[in-house]
Amino acid sequence: METARILVVDDNPEIREIIQILLMGEGFQIEQAGNGTEALEALEIQEFDLIILDIMMPGMNGYQTCLEIRKKSNAPILFLSAKGQESDKTLGFSSGGDDYLVKPFSYNELVSRAKALIRRYQIYKGKDSFSANVETKDSFAGQKKIVYFHDLELDETAETVSIDGKTIELTDTEYAMLHLLVKNRHQIFSAERLYEAVWDESYYYGANNTIMVHIRNLRKKIEKDPKNPELIKTIWGKGYRCD
Repeated sequence: METARILVVDDNPEIREIIQILLMGEGFQIEQAGNGTEALEALEIQEFDLIILDIMMPGMNGYQTCLEIRKKSNAPILFLSAKGQESDKTLGFSSGGDDYLVKPFSYNELVSRAKALIRRYQIYKGKDSFSANVETKDSFAGQKKIVYFHDLELDETAETVSIDGKTIELTDTEYAMLHLLVKNRHQIFSAERLYEAVWDESYYYGANNTIMVHIRNLRKKIEKDPKNPELIKTIWGKGYRCD
């Protein structure tokens, strides 16, 4: 398997160097960027399997940079910030981030989060991990594998989602979450089960808010009326389900 590439974006060169040393020790290829502009320039040159992004940077802050990155890449984004309030995390997820780590962080926590995000991203770049119980059709033209759900078409080969032929831009996490729910329609996924399946790590206090933000963002993109969702339904006290 090709070595995973990580882009570390932080205006503090010492922090970039520390992260690079830690992750290179785990066998990853590391590139550095000192600000949002440099990060976007790096994405024009090559693809990455993970982007570690600071929030407080001169020029474009991390949230703004994340929004611009999402126009170019669906690679997972791990926010790294001293801002640890729930409102900060919510804003990070709403900007298109996949995970959020508060400074100061431990070596084990950084490596664990990075590995989990990369592993999940690589899985959803071409492997089908869940059994199908929705209509699936193989297209001989290009060997596409399409899953149909209401007006949605999930192309499992390209990992894209479209409605009436129009592609819907989803983050890697949003696609993984939707794919899981659609492929297991009628099953109720609690926040804990959904988090552990999509993030591929143990549930922790506060992860429920992470799930809610991602579900809300996903509904904004695929539902005709996000406030009255028909595709992803909330089963109060139990979790979420696609019908």
